[in-house]
Amino acid sequence: MPPLLELRNVKMYYGVTNGVVKAVDGVSFVLNKGEAMALVGESGSGKSSLAFTIIRLLPRNVAEFSGEILLHDEELGTVDLAKMSEEELRRKIRWKKISMVFQASMNALNPILKVQDQMVEPLVLHLGLSKQEAIKIAEEALLSVGLAKDVLTRYPFELSGGMKQRVVIAMAIMMKPKLVILDEPTSALDVITQANIMNLLKELKAKFDLSYILITHDIALASEIADKIGVMYAGKIVEIAPSDIFFRKPKHPYSQKLLAAVPSLREEKAIEYIPGDVPSLINPPPGCRFHPRCPYAIKGKCEREEPPRRQVEGSEVACWLY
Repeated sequence: MPPLLELRNVKMYYGVTNGVVKAVDGVSFVLNKGEAMALVGESGSGKSSLAFTIIRLLPRNVAEFSGEILLHDEELGTVDLAKMSEEELRRKIRWKKISMVFQASMNALNPILKVQDQMVEPLVLHLGLSKQEAIKIAEEALLSVGLAKDVLTRYPFELSGGMKQRVVIAMAIMMKPKLVILDEPTSALDVITQANIMNLLKELKAKFDLSYILITHDIALASEIADKIGVMYAGKIVEIAPSDIFFRKPKHPYSQKLLAAVPSLREEKAIEYIPGDVPSLINPPPGCRFHPRCPYAIKGKCEREEPPRRQVEGSEVACWLY
């Protein structure tokens, strides 16, 4: 059985006044059906840019966009999203096959339109349903995320942060896509609401056989739902591993530092930090992009040659140590 999604050497660069930002620079990975993958890394590593690249919501100042984004679908067969026209993407892919939960739920909802108007419109436009049919589907979607039907008649500013996030999740699943991209779905929410949203996402994954790509900088959150972890640094994926392997034995020095910065409730350990900053993606370091901050950098090697990704004890890691 083919995987659900394959990325092959995907690049997406922004053009800015100072030069070209290499936000996504040669990213490749495979996502299987029913699998949840978390993309973790510091702010500025390219995680959200990768999410927008997959669903082809590209900014106007794109300087380069290349590579293959292969979606394997029972209805459409194998299609390359990178080569589809904007019209085909709107008609066949977005929200039907791949949907997205954006980072700030309040920004994703129009504050002057009732929830019903915002949920019904895509069903009428994309599926050709009548308004009453669309309202029924919207009501079912709200019920599936634990909200009452009367939320449809309310404005976003009348809802709590957690309720707004549930509305956005309901909008993402109501057309029954196979892949949902979650961009920081619990940011700006309190800890209890975060836990409730994560439990909801687990239930929806099991109920609708969904695949997830979870974009987050919260590694503890990723451990709750992810089947595998992808670590991004400076526009590149430096490690991909099944969750059980990653959390027991991360391979890449950057992955090790990320985990060492997470406090533990079960053991006493000194919290570490990563010295320095994420490099500029306009002029990234040559060789391994982590080498200026890496305690294990091999002089004359890491600073000159970019490491390939290799299989190491169940993980894929791009590091000259292996």
